[in-house]
Amino acid sequence: MIFLIMTNHWILGPGAIGRLLAHSLSPIATTTLLGRRMLPARQMLTTPEGAHRVLPLNSLTTAQLASNTPEPPAFVHITTKAMVAESALAGITDCISPSTPLVLWQNGFLAQPRITQAWPGQVLCATTTEGAYLTGDDGVVHAGRGHTFVGGLHNQHGALAEELAHTLTQAGLAATKVDDIRQRLWQKLAVNAAINPLVALNGVRNGKLRDEAYSGRVVEVVKEVAAIMFAEGIAPPNDGNGEGAWLALVWQVVENTANNKASMLQDVEAKRPTERGAILGPLIDSAQRHGLACEVLQALDNELAEVEASF
Repeated sequence: MIFLIMTNHWILGPGAIGRLLAHSLSPIATTTLLGRRMLPARQMLTTPEGAHRVLPLNSLTTAQLASNTPEPPAFVHITTKAMVAESALAGITDCISPSTPLVLWQNGFLAQPRITQAWPGQVLCATTTEGAYLTGDDGVVHAGRGHTFVGGLHNQHGALAEELAHTLTQAGLAATKVDDIRQRLWQKLAVNAAINPLVALNGVRNGKLRDEAYSGRVVEVVKEVAAIMFAEGIAPPNDGNGEGAWLALVWQVVENTANNKASMLQDVEAKRPTERGAILGPLIDSAQRHGLACEVLQALDNELAEVEASF
């Protein structure tokens, strides 16, 4: 007789990626969704093929955790917005061992270096192209299949990253352990910086950035970003050269996601704070450290700050 040992995964932040993770892992692992408020026990996943799957997902508020602590987790996945990742983690640290492995799923490059440095245990970073969005308190749509890369920020914890990639792949979320997660996070940041602020400020979907009204500003952003990537030692994508390779990648992503409503645009429409600090902030900080121009990036950050101040 074979006994299957179910690993325990806590998922801190029951947004779209958090709930997609819970749905995917539930058949092969024990999962607990943690958030500020209770969710309905029965949760529906709509697959990319349009099928509907209803599962009872275990969820707790972070306030309930102290008096109702589940089994110690093998992993804590932090799937909150970047700006609140550290405070969310601080809210559960009394309930977990400091040696508990963390998995950071944030956009940008803000939370990852801070938490990696501060947390005593192993920390993995994940970057994914899985597409998902919420349809209320009891539903998530898996809008498109993608791929997830996992690794330690300083090319550490290879065995743990391999184990997590295997588990995610078993759960139906194709994943690979990589040795260059820092490079991949910066690459994604570069693309996000050229797309997210502009669509959010102009209230358009990604594909509209190809229009003459917006394309010139995309080129201006990429010019600054390419210089910052060079200074940070981040190689251009697809074995290309300099600014042209970065611009080609941005236009490719714009083409591939033409009908997408970027997360920053969704935040603005919902009058929520954006992730400008996690996406534009690290680029502006890097430019200032290296003595590089960042007037375009700074202007975007200022414009977004004004929009947020009007909420």
